[in-house]
Amino acid sequence: MHPAGNYNRRAPWGIPKGAPDPDEVLEETARRETLEETGLHVAGPLVDLGHVDYTRSKKRVHAFAAPAPEGALPRCASWEVDKAEFIEITRARRIIHPDQAALLDRLQRHLAPELGEVQPEKTTA
Repeated sequence: MHPAGNYNRRAPWGIPKGAPDPDEVLEETARRETLEETGLHVAGPLVDLGHVDYTRSKKRVHAFAAPAPEGALPRCASWEVDKAEFIEITRARRIIHPDQAALLDRLQRHLAPELGEVQPEKTTA
């Protein structure tokens, strides 16, 4: 998804994310934020992709993956989002927030472990 607002027009794309509600487990936060930002209801098990820490803000982002619902078409379901779509992984690598790039490596390893080594994860100092 791409964040809305004139100040974000050149901002990188990213995964749906947000702070957990009190006593909310991270998996439920991921489902809720995906629904709130893209209109997609994700049911079934989630794959934990771990977390990344943003270099500048030090914000920690936890990520999960799941198959898209049958026939799903993401949409801008929140004022926070001006574009929501499924993106092929090669293009995603070019447009995703740099601090979230490691999540794509983890997703790719999960989806195709038989392909062996993927590009190394970006790390923060």
